[in-house]
Amino acid sequence: MRSPRNLKKKLLLLMFGLVFGLSMSEIFLRVIGYSYPLFYTTDYYRGFALQPDVEGHYQREGESYVRINSDGLRDREHAKAKPADTVRIAVLGDSFAEAMHVPMEQTFWSLLERKLQECHAFPGKNVEVINFGVSGYGTAQELMTLRQKVWDYSPDLVVLAFTTYNDIYDDSRALSRTEEVPYFVYRNGELIYDASFRDSHTYQQRDSKLNRFGRWLHNELRIIQLVHYVQFVAKLRLTDWRNRRRLAAQNQTKPADGSMPTVRNAEDIGIDNMIYIEPRDENWKEAWRVTEGLIKQMRDDVAQKRARFLVVTLSNAIQVYPDPVVRQRFLQHIGAETVFYPNLRLRALAEREQIDFLDLAQPMQVYADQNKVFLHGFGNDIGNGHWNATGHQVAAELIAKKLCGK
Repeated sequence: MRSPRNLKKKLLLLMFGLVFGLSMSEIFLRVIGYSYPLFYTTDYYRGFALQPDVEGHYQREGESYVRINSDGLRDREHAKAKPADTVRIAVLGDSFAEAMHVPMEQTFWSLLERKLQECHAFPGKNVEVINFGVSGYGTAQELMTLRQKVWDYSPDLVVLAFTTYNDIYDDSRALSRTEEVPYFVYRNGELIYDASFRDSHTYQQRDSKLNRFGRWLHNELRIIQLVHYVQFVAKLRLTDWRNRRRLAAQNQTKPADGSMPTVRNAEDIGIDNMIYIEPRDENWKEAWRVTEGLIKQMRDDVAQKRARFLVVTLSNAIQVYPDPVVRQRFLQHIGAETVFYPNLRLRALAEREQIDFLDLAQPMQVYADQNKVFLHGFGNDIGNGHWNATGHQVAAELIAKKLCGK
């Protein structure tokens, strides 16, 4: 029979071995520079935001080393007091503006700053472009960012980088089905800020002291970050496997003549593709109404501060896919007439409301077709997802051309 003393010694030895092994693993991961931090935290006004002073490798799509500055921006440090003889441009947006998929010096807003300085768009002035983009933001959160953060930096121009792929349904609780973010809703013909997300279980759980400690511990220990990354990769591969099976099942049910049935609902074609179709569903109609109202409200807020406002519609992957045949098949599949429906609709809004406007999607499609180059995607997923370095470069050139022309 084992004595309690021997058992205690073995447990202590086991614990020592475990702690020693974890410590050596932690040291090794730090030596090789491994990191996979959590970049986001809760935010009282916007639901979530970038965590100040976090840095590490981003590996989910593309790859870059990301630093979040002390004010929670994916950008270099900027003094809040605007220097003399400086023109400041604030960029609002979502993941396309945050742009963790490429190094900071390759992002469109970083390139834009250099191009505007070179073309002397503002003679005798230094140009400073400040990025306020946060992945997952809809127009509601971008408006709150404008009100809560942007004016601290006294910008002369505010650029709304609008992603038609998901910004419309992100502005609708009924479509996005997300409870932990704010929305704006119409009441008596007026857009009202809805902060009920603060009462949601999801938000309160993420904002709890325990969760905050967990995020801190995750960002301090590389071994936890490695475990998190392994879980992410496993989940991603499982999702890819399921998508391949679903696609194979769809191909088996395709008509014998190879044609695709005309489908017009989100269940058949995906919620992201509904933006290419004239809305008939009441939820989509209201989502468009709210989004257009938010853009007008943003225009008014900027005008009150005596700054300029520019709406820039970005490109979606299918819009600039460098093969007209692929684009046409996509339109036949979803039952739409043009991949530019959301861009054209927002252009019409800008013309009605006298909002300065620039559409990137159509000229980027021309560029992609002429040069046979993919502007979205990385590696094995080229042609899908976010802008790659070439996409950012072309976008920067188009925006600079617009502003230099002014």
